[in-house]
Amino acid sequence: MNTPVILVTGAARRVGAEIARTLHAAGANLVLHYRASAPEAEALAAELNARREKSALARRRDLRDMDGLAGLVEEAIAHFGRLDALVNNASSFFPTPVGSIDAAAWDDLIGSNLRGPLFLAQAAAPHLARTCGCIVNITDIHAERPLKGYPLYCAAKAGLLGLTRALALELGPLVRVNAVAPGAIEWPENDADFPPAAQAAIIEHTLLKRVGAPGDIARTVKFLIFDAPYITGQVINVDGGRTAHL
Repeated sequence: MNTPVILVTGAARRVGAEIARTLHAAGANLVLHYRASAPEAEALAAELNARREKSALARRRDLRDMDGLAGLVEEAIAHFGRLDALVNNASSFFPTPVGSIDAAAWDDLIGSNLRGPLFLAQAAAPHLARTCGCIVNITDIHAERPLKGYPLYCAAKAGLLGLTRALALELGPLVRVNAVAPGAIEWPENDADFPPAAQAAIIEHTLLKRVGAPGDIARTVKFLIFDAPYITGQVINVDGGRTAHL
């Protein structure tokens, strides 16, 4: 039986690294995409290769550079010989109140959250069709319920949600396309974005009254890749019930 090969973007740190570890533990070989976190990506690849020899490859690309995206897919094929899944996890996230939005913010947020996933999916599609593979996009609950102060980020994630359903239509029946929409999983590294009072308010509004863990996202991604052959065009909210009454 052929070992499945999965390309995970933004795999070096935080939720992306947990997704990578979970998929690797499930038996997959991995291409670990990163943009700026080279030490973390190389360390993760070394960790996974120590567990299973020649099972992980770290590769750098800027998702905003469309010219390099097809090459990332081709490197995965050249190294492992196949591609079974693409996880579009990489994402920029920062506030853009109306009046402050400029072209640089547009290029960054749209590039990483929507344009990059689209062109990666387009490049990967023929290879995924050969393996009857799948795509999992990491969206956000705020794609449907916007977060004040983040209109551009929310618009980009809304575009990715729409793209998920559109690609499911375009690439079926051979390729499945789904999304996972996290709620409060890991707070941004810049505490100024969500001070303690804001965090407490979000937790209070969440039915399970707690923050989720990266593993909650990773296990859902694993389910959609390995255990959901009759699911496509869907978005699973992993948010502790927050959107049930937002």
